[in-house]
Amino acid sequence: MHPGAWWLWALGLATAASRTTNPLLLLLILGVAGYVVAARRPDAPWSRSFAVLLRLGLIVIGVRVIFQALLGAPMGTHTLLGLPSVPLPEWLAGVRLGGDFTVEALLFAVYEGLRLATLLACVGAATSLASPSRLLRSVPAALYTLGVTVVVTLSFTPTLVGDLHRIRDARRLRGRPSTGLRGITGAALPVLEGALERSVTLAAAMDSRGYGRVAALPRRTALTSQVLVLGGLLGVCVGVYGLLDGGSPGAFGLPVLALGLAAALVGLGFGGRSRVRTRYRPDPWAWPEWVVAGSGAAAALALVAAGVLGVAGLQTPVDPPAWPALPLLPAAGILLALLPAVAAPPVPLPMPPRQRPARLPMPPRQRPVRMPQAADGDVRTGAATIGTSAARTGTTT
Repeated sequence: MHPGAWWLWALGLATAASRTTNPLLLLLILGVAGYVVAARRPDAPWSRSFAVLLRLGLIVIGVRVIFQALLGAPMGTHTLLGLPSVPLPEWLAGVRLGGDFTVEALLFAVYEGLRLATLLACVGAATSLASPSRLLRSVPAALYTLGVTVVVTLSFTPTLVGDLHRIRDARRLRGRPSTGLRGITGAALPVLEGALERSVTLAAAMDSRGYGRVAALPRRTALTSQVLVLGGLLGVCVGVYGLLDGGSPGAFGLPVLALGLAAALVGLGFGGRSRVRTRYRPDPWAWPEWVVAGSGAAAALALVAAGVLGVAGLQTPVDPPAWPALPLLPAAGILLALLPAVAAPPVPLPMPPRQRPARLPMPPRQRPVRMPQAADGDVRTGAATIGTSAARTGTTT
């Protein structure tokens, strides 16, 4: 599976999550992402980041609630907790320190924190499904340097999670604490040491492979490429803003977006001439990739269309508190993002360990027969010894 398809799918879900504060829709997005990750996650160290980012999302919700209780603006009348307040000057009229913490403020903080947690989970789903090394091979040649930086940054969390699991297993086998504060402090130093060693190894590998080597390119061509790329990216940003902003003219966003994309592609084509790259077995883009990327785009389009059409239920009211409703159009678009669990090729099963042929049991070792010794301590042959013994006992042989 092409890694770019997984990232487009995850970005579509993240776009859908950014358009709503409805907890039912956000939980539905989390469920869809978790199901697809469970169905198509490969068995690799970098594929364990989804669960870690889910836990990080819970921490984000808790921090958001704490900040709302301490520094949030006053909201609602249903007091939940009374905190001591600190008077502030008039020029900080919209900010408070302490005071009454209401149910409305709690719901507002939970909804906003849940949206941030869902965005983190979408990124975690992408990093759990897409291989960082394969993603780097798909970056255009002009953006190869930037692509290396982004891939190293994105692979930091999965690699760190893999090191943490390995160190915790080792500590558990040695009878040392692997959970709680003592487990975290005991695993922090080995994880940091492994990260530093990996950085040194990566730098040596990049140096030995000639990283940063560029081909001879006229200065005018390089300058033209940079101007086109920067201008194209600026046009893309302006065009996307024009499409998403309801107050902009309808004929403004799409032409600017098209011109920006064209300029950026031309600039990338010129800039790619300075990068000497070879590709071994490039990843194809077939119909499974189109289905995966299209399902994520469908989820984002459903939420954007619901916002344009004014569908009720995207934003859950908190003052006064109300039970969230489940709008059908956004929910159907989000459920379309389940298609990768079926359309994406299944993950190959790991190879079973090689079994050694059974060994035949060795026969028991037999001790060598020790010949008896004569009375005078001289070792004699068997016949002489037998004769001597018979003579002593008075028998004939």
